[in-house]
Amino acid sequence: MRTFIIAFKVLLFFTILTGFVYPLLITGIARVIFPAKANGSLLFRDSRVVGSELIGQQFDSAIYFSSRPSAILYNPLPSGGSNYGLTNVRLKELVQIREHKFHSFNQLDSLVKIPSEMLFASASGLDPHISPRAALLQVDRIAKARNFNALSRLKLINCIRELTEGPQFLCLGEERVNVLLLNLETDKIQ
Repeated sequence: MRTFIIAFKVLLFFTILTGFVYPLLITGIARVIFPAKANGSLLFRDSRVVGSELIGQQFDSAIYFSSRPSAILYNPLPSGGSNYGLTNVRLKELVQIREHKFHSFNQLDSLVKIPSEMLFASASGLDPHISPRAALLQVDRIAKARNFNALSRLKLINCIRELTEGPQFLCLGEERVNVLLLNLETDKIQ
């Protein structure tokens, strides 16, 4: 019985230490050192949260840049991809549907090659980025939907260039643009 009581006390001690004290300490340190990141990298417009810089969102309006497809409809709770293999018939159908939709929505010639991130969902289903090429292919649609003149269209292209992030640590991944940040900047263009 004595051994059981000692074991229970040790279990209780480590439960409190690792389940409460340590997480609260680390969260407190993170909030002091990295306040924006510790709170989810939230983005605000007019003192209202419009999203997170880290989680993709669906944009269906012609006046906004489209995000890459999501197998989970951008719901962060189940977070995951479709798990379709490259030889899966359903994946091939989805890619064809997405390619046709991207061509028609952006009024592009059917011979225009669509960047792969606009055809395939990301592994998490939450990727907030697209390539600068995918963004540039959407410029004419957005400029037309917003009745932009040539100068405003040029500002839109410059926004893409300014918001383009390089590969992480200079070697991991490719150049990318955060769609939510890009859409927020697009709203500022007159």
